[in-house]
Amino acid sequence: QGQLAESGGGLVQAGGSLRLSCAGSGRSFSGATMGWFRQAPGKEREFVAGVGWSGTAYVDSVKGRFTISRDIYSNTMYLQMNNLTPEDTAVYYCAADSTSRRLDRDPRQYDYWGQGTQVTVSS
Repeated sequence: QGQLAESGGGLVQAGGSLRLSCAGSGRSFSGATMGWFRQAPGKEREFVAGVGWSGTAYVDSVKGRFTISRDIYSNTMYLQMNNLTPEDTAVYYCAADSTSRRLDRDPRQYDYWGQGTQVTVSS
């Protein structure tokens, strides 16, 4: 059975950048749709970015600032985050949907999850 683990979170000032990594283990995720979600205190878990075999997708608030990518042969996914704002502060989770090639924004469609990494953006 597979596992996902995020890394790369931390504290950064507004306008700065961070690069998150999501390492897969226990199985290959090459056939899975993968995505990044985030959850801030008091808010619902939100789709941020996803990558499937047909391309990529982003929530409107991060378009032009965040870039999702994956390396199939290292079983790793990345999220490059630029021009960060305090509204980006949240716990960021990576996830995988092993059941479909469809890129879904609904977290209920994802069956593998990491433990999350904290991203804090100061003013």
